[in-house]
Amino acid sequence: MNSTIWLALALVLVLEGLGPMLYPQAWRKMVAALSQLPDHILRRFGGGLVVAGVVIYYMLTKALG
Repeated sequence: MNSTIWLALALVLVLEGLGPMLYPQAWRKMVAALSQLPDHILRRFGGGLVVAGVVIYYMLTKALG
């Protein structure tokens, strides 16, 4: 794999780990609230994250090279 992909994965892991590390009770409440949402809402939320990630990736690749 490209080293950029590994760096991006590492950054995702760092950012994802900050919530449970710094605010475990709030993180647990958020996960519990998310687990109660209907599937179609979670799919929209996940799709929005994917689209945002693709847009950011596209913008960075255009700006950097």
